[in-house]
Amino acid sequence: MTKTGAQILCESLVMEGTEVIFGFPGGAILPFYDALLQYPQLRHILVRHEQGAAHAADGYARATGKVGVCVATSGPGAANLVTGIANACLDSSPIIAITGQVARPFIGKDAFQEVDITGITVPITKHNYLVLEAAQMAKTVKGAFFIAQTGRPGPILIDIPRDVLQESAEFVYPDKVDLPGYKLTLQGHSAQIKRAAELINTARNPVIIAGRGVIISKAYTELKELAEKAQIPVITTLLGISCFPETHVLSLGMLGMHGMAYANMAVTNADLVIAIGMRFDDRATGKVSAFAPQARIIQIDIDPAEIGKNVRVDVPIVGDVKNVISALNKQITPGEHIDWLRQIEQWRQEHPSTEIRDCDELLPQYVVRQIWEVTKGDATIVTGVGQNQMWSAQHFIYTKPNSFISSGGLGTMGFELPGAIGVKVGRPEETVWCIAGDGGFQMTIQELATVVQENVAIKIAIINNGYLGMVRQWQELFYGRRYVATPLLGPDFVKIAEAYGIAGLRVKNKREVIPAIERAMEYSGPFLIDFMVEPEENVFPMVPPGATLAEVIERPKPQKVNP
Repeated sequence: MTKTGAQILCESLVMEGTEVIFGFPGGAILPFYDALLQYPQLRHILVRHEQGAAHAADGYARATGKVGVCVATSGPGAANLVTGIANACLDSSPIIAITGQVARPFIGKDAFQEVDITGITVPITKHNYLVLEAAQMAKTVKGAFFIAQTGRPGPILIDIPRDVLQESAEFVYPDKVDLPGYKLTLQGHSAQIKRAAELINTARNPVIIAGRGVIISKAYTELKELAEKAQIPVITTLLGISCFPETHVLSLGMLGMHGMAYANMAVTNADLVIAIGMRFDDRATGKVSAFAPQARIIQIDIDPAEIGKNVRVDVPIVGDVKNVISALNKQITPGEHIDWLRQIEQWRQEHPSTEIRDCDELLPQYVVRQIWEVTKGDATIVTGVGQNQMWSAQHFIYTKPNSFISSGGLGTMGFELPGAIGVKVGRPEETVWCIAGDGGFQMTIQELATVVQENVAIKIAIINNGYLGMVRQWQELFYGRRYVATPLLGPDFVKIAEAYGIAGLRVKNKREVIPAIERAMEYSGPFLIDFMVEPEENVFPMVPPGATLAEVIERPKPQKVNP
């Protein structure tokens, strides 16, 4: 069966179960777009900027567990994918980025719209390909999908010259991949699992730190069994949020720079840390040399490169966390840590990190908490980075698995809107709230057109404080309140929403918050709310840069005044 390279690419995507492609056309990739007409089962969503395509594919992948696919043309189109590819790489999200390239005779000649996108993306992809023959297309796609979603997931780039898309070749889709150098370790080493079980069984003050690897592996049941059987409190990383129900008595919430003070105290005083699917990112550990100073450390991760990379590890276990925890649960004995749990509860009472002060001003924390109240927690929250991200992490109570989707490692402003589009496309029946800052939202605001054209019924909450909020907070606390380049002149977001054909409201005071959220929830289509919040509200708790987890800054408690 002879087909063009473009047709083989489409056939291969269909064979891999692709349903949605996020993309933006251009000259070098045009043969692929022409072939798409023959494949109505491949839904194409036209974004307004290629960065939006990568973020939407990323959000789709995180929401569904499937591989997200994005497409761009050569040169600037491919280069515009780079931020989204890097974001997916750092957060272990499986996406395939397909880029057009100039025709083979022009490669390396500085041809019109030529960049070496495979060279550019080497550090930010799990693997990448330059397809130089149509006959290699099917094999390449098969390998790309396999690599993207196995082991530690990650982004793959496939760069295809325009004439390869037009070239004809015999189409035979391979039954299996042939990757002799690609080895996966899915089962943990039995001796290491036994050592870990011994440490767990004898620990007095243990904690579990659960990361995004739990979500990727869908190890929710296994983690809950481990925590309950051994009676060990569970702390999550930022991207581990929603891997363990936050209403559970053993949940301590998030650790790290803006984590719960009592969670940080628990890590600091623990005699055993069980790290599951987390990489000891600097925002989680604080000063690395002083992280968990009294603890033995067990690290479970599918990526051997992460074991011991950032902190010392006593028991390393390489393997899929679902398999490893399942094996571990068979060897641990039922435990009791009554004194330890009582101590943590005392810290929780003395350091109430998620209390929202009662005041007349419209606080961003209050907005997030009311979204939780109105939705009853039955929603997926998508954020970018900054203060809005931290308030969303702290004040929405996550009980549903994989219900917090955000830019973690790269900290990408602008992820929130296209990411939410991808999440909603992947979960059309789910309520999806995009919680954004007024700064980050303007970075990809053009994707409101995509929302309308594709009728993606997301709800958007803009936490509008008139600043680049997190940078301003650092300037206030560490730079003598010298606000350089952080005061932010923003547009009328409601008018912009209406210009795109999206319903919108502006909220300026507390009494308007709940009715606005309820109206958004009742509305069948996309809805935007511009919350005009207290301009200089800060995110607390906060561990200053370079400080230990024990050196947390907490908001001073209001002094009681005698009547």
